[in-house]
This record gives sequence, C-alpha cells and structure tokens, in this order.
Amino acid sequence: MFIDGLTNADAIPVLEAAAQVAAQRHRFIQNNIANISTPEFQPSDISVPDFQKNLARAAERRREDYGGHRGELRIENTREVSQGDRGQIHLRPSASGRNILFHDRNNRDLERLMQDLAENTAAFRVATEFLRAQTEILTSAITERP
Repeated sequence: MFIDGLTNADAIPVLEAAAQVAAQRHRFIQNNIANISTPEFQPSDISVPDFQKNLARAAERRREDYGGHRGELRIENTREVSQGDRGQIHLRPSASGRNILFHDRNNRDLERLMQDLAENTAAFRVATEFLRAQTEILTSAITERP
C-alpha cells in the first residue's frame, strides 16, 4: 500500500500515460514512414489534441475525486484510446487522411510524417525526463539521502 501510494502521487501517473501513448504512437509513425511508397497505403494515427484533452480531464477528475493529486488516473475510453485494468493504455489509430491521394492511391506526406516523428520524440523525452526526476525525488526520500 505504501509503495502504491508513492507511485500514484502527484504527476507520476499522468507522465506515465503520456510516455505510454508516445511510445505506441512512435510505432504507428514508423509504420507510416516505412510504407511511404506502398500503393494504396493509408497512414494511420491518433488525434494528439483529443488525447491531451482526455488526459487533462482525467487529471482533473483525479483531483476532484481524491481531494488532491493522489489517486487512480482513469482515462476515458474513446474510439482511439482505452485503458486496461492495470492502467496500461491501448491505442487504436484511424486513417489520418490529411493529404490528397496520389496516382497510386497512396496518401503520403513525408514532411508531415517527419514532423510527427520529431514532435512525438520530443513528447516522449519530456515525459520520461520528468518521470525520471520524480523517481529520483522518491528515491532520495526513501533512502534519506539528498
């Protein structure tokens, strides 16, 4: 119970969710890049702004339900995002369709895919760096070392 309370405190669950989504989204973006010249390939992705709003609502509900920053983070299940019993997040991407179809019926935009890859990498790095800082604080507190 004590360890669960520590790892469920403050920003750790929110940062963990953000890192999980960024890691899964990275695979979708890589698949889109790998199939850039495959005829009739349609890139797939999730709506990042929708997930961010969903995560913000979950954090707010957590504050309201538990009277502070501690407690279980429950992300609302949507068409693209669902949360398992143990907090793991599952993504179901849909066709992104942000570009016109080429003659081979491929909907490609390499520049946009590379931008998505760079933004997603940055989001993952930020989430994991903040997560590392949070765990270092907990480690210092547990070991009673500054």
